[in-house]
Amino acid sequence: MANRKTTGFSHKLIETNVALLIILSILVISFAGLVQIVPLFFQHSTTAPVQGVQPYEPLRLVGRDVYIREGCVSCHSQQIRMLSSEVQRYGPYSLAGESRYDHPFLWGSKRTGPDLARVGGRYSDDWHRVHLRNPRDVVKESNMPAYPWLQDRSVEKTDVRERMRALRKLGVPYIDEQIEKAPEALKGQTEEDALVAFLQGLGVAGRDEAARAVVKGAL
Repeated sequence: MANRKTTGFSHKLIETNVALLIILSILVISFAGLVQIVPLFFQHSTTAPVQGVQPYEPLRLVGRDVYIREGCVSCHSQQIRMLSSEVQRYGPYSLAGESRYDHPFLWGSKRTGPDLARVGGRYSDDWHRVHLRNPRDVVKESNMPAYPWLQDRSVEKTDVRERMRALRKLGVPYIDEQIEKAPEALKGQTEEDALVAFLQGLGVAGRDEAARAVVKGAL
């Protein structure tokens, strides 16, 4: 009995054949991933914007590009997890519908600095300007680099209309009138103005809806 050979498809065949083991592992992981991910594309709570969330205005849209370009996304996340400690510190946990019009998503996975998902309205415009020019002036222990040059760079020549047209192809509901008037919103504005506008809008629209979701989840 101990010397009986195993024939056909068996665990031993899989475990002794590296190539077959890799192929089957990939298939199992892929199937499991699809089972979890595909339904989310058809779930209303993840595909529809939460109440109050609107596409980015031109100045905020340009500010978001500055935010990405300067690497802010590398040190700040925009995703508050469903942990009591995070909710107490940053505010109501993030909802998928708040990012409906974000391309790409900026949820992030690292927090060298605090989460910014709900930073909008917490500080004045002037506070943000001082913070961007020299973070140590408002937060002594900050290791954030300064961005003083943003106040001197105009955004008037930014072709925001092309950006908005591209986003419309991805499903953001910009209308022709909004796109044509977009350059007017950039007149006399700097990259600093744009970045401050972007930061001041983060989490504002979805804050009430998220707060209701937190309360509902606690009941």
